[in-house]
Amino acid sequence: MTTRHLVDPDILPLLDAFPTVSLSHENLEESRGPNRLPFPPAEGRAADVLKKVVEIPGPAGAPEVGVIVYTPPDAAGPLGCVLHIHGGGYVLGAAAPQEPVHRTWATELDCIIVTVEYRLAPETRAPGNVEDCYAALAWTHANAEGLGIDPARIGVMGESAGGGLSAALALLARDRGEYKLAFQHLIYPMLDDRTVTHPDPHPHTGEFIWTPHNNHFGWAAILGVEPGSDGVSPYAAPARATDLTGLPPTFISTGALDLFLEEDLEYARRLLRAGVPTELHVYPGGPHGFDFHPTAEVSVQARRDSMAALARFLRSQPI
Repeated sequence: MTTRHLVDPDILPLLDAFPTVSLSHENLEESRGPNRLPFPPAEGRAADVLKKVVEIPGPAGAPEVGVIVYTPPDAAGPLGCVLHIHGGGYVLGAAAPQEPVHRTWATELDCIIVTVEYRLAPETRAPGNVEDCYAALAWTHANAEGLGIDPARIGVMGESAGGGLSAALALLARDRGEYKLAFQHLIYPMLDDRTVTHPDPHPHTGEFIWTPHNNHFGWAAILGVEPGSDGVSPYAAPARATDLTGLPPTFISTGALDLFLEEDLEYARRLLRAGVPTELHVYPGGPHGFDFHPTAEVSVQARRDSMAALARFLRSQPI
C-alpha cells in the first residue's frame, strides 16, 4: 500500500525529483556525494554576510572540530546566536553546503549562525557526535565577546538527525551545568531508536525520503548495537531520557507523513508534562524533508513558522 495519495499534491514533484535511496554500507560513500537538495545562492544582503571557518579543540583525545561562523554585515551590539547542527541520519550530510541558508538566516534573524562539522557514523559512534557539538557550544561561549554574541541568547537548532543531536546536546548541557541554552529548535527530530522495533508502526508514515530501512541503518551505525537494545544513552537517543525537566523552551515541527511523527509528538507531550514551554506543529501531507520545496504552500508555511519562532527565541531572555 502506498501513501502517495496522502502527500500534499504540491510536494509530489519534490519526491519525484529526489527518489528515496536505500542506504547500505556499500552505497554510503556514494550517498555522501554532492547534495541532492542544492540550495540557491545567497543574494542581496545575505551575500555580504561575513564567513569565518575555524578548527576548534575537539573532545578529549579526539580530532579538532570544524566550525563555521556567519555574521550579518554591519552587526551592531551583541547578537543572539543559533548553533545549527545539520541532518543526515547520523551518517550523511555536512554543514558547509548549507551556506546559502545560513547566510539568509543570519540576515533575516539578525543573529550569528555557528554551525558544526561533527563526525559521522559508522566511523564515529555515539557519543562522539554530540561531544563534537558540545565542543562547539563550549567554544561559542568562550569566544562570545569576540564573536559579538550575547551568551544569554545562544540556542541550538537542527533538522532530522540534527534535531536529534540538538535535543541530545540540550540534555547534555543541562546535566553538565556549564552552559545554559536559551532554546532548542527541533525540525522533525530523529529522537528514538525504538521506533525501529515498535510492534505497531504507524501505517501512514515513512514511505518517502527517510524510510524504516534507512532509520534502522542510521541508528545501528551511530549506536554500534541493534536499535532498541537495552542501555542506549539519552545522549544518543534523547527519547530515552527519563527526566525532561529543566530543558530550554522548545519548538518542534514535523510532517504528518514523517517516520518521526509519533516519537516527536511523544517528546513534545513529555516536555509539556515536565513544564517546558513547548510549541508544536504538525503539517498535513508532509513527508520527511517536505519543507525543502521552494514554493509549496505547506512548505512555505513551515519555514515561516520556524523563522517566527526563532525570531521570538532570539529576542527573548531565557526562562
